[in-house]
Amino acid sequence: MYTISKIAKEANVGVETIRFYERKGLLEQPIKPIQGYRQYTEQALSRVLFIKRAQYLGFTLAEISSLLILSASNCEDVQQLAEQKLAVIEDKLRDLLNLKESLVSLVSDCKNNPSDKDCPIIQSLQP
Repeated sequence: MYTISKIAKEANVGVETIRFYERKGLLEQPIKPIQGYRQYTEQALSRVLFIKRAQYLGFTLAEISSLLILSASNCEDVQQLAEQKLAVIEDKLRDLLNLKESLVSLVSDCKNNPSDKDCPIIQSLQP
């Protein structure tokens, strides 16, 4: 059993993160005894670690909530959610590669610019 500070430490998050997950319905808040502190289970720690890992993989808290609900469901539903997330990531990667190409070109233009007053990067940002 863990207190809120111990579960936070084990999961490498702040106490406020645990409280936030409780408010969002991602983590059940244990009943507070008349005397003493709320006690969190090993299962609660596993859930916090699951949430953090899913966030690391790029899932939003809303998507993580769906994953938690789907964890009692079949794998096909979870796969569908993961495929949707993968499509979003692939779109972002394409956008980032396009942005990189643009910046590489602008930096090159800037390096080859004979004028110290007319910056190609600034000019490209002008409407």
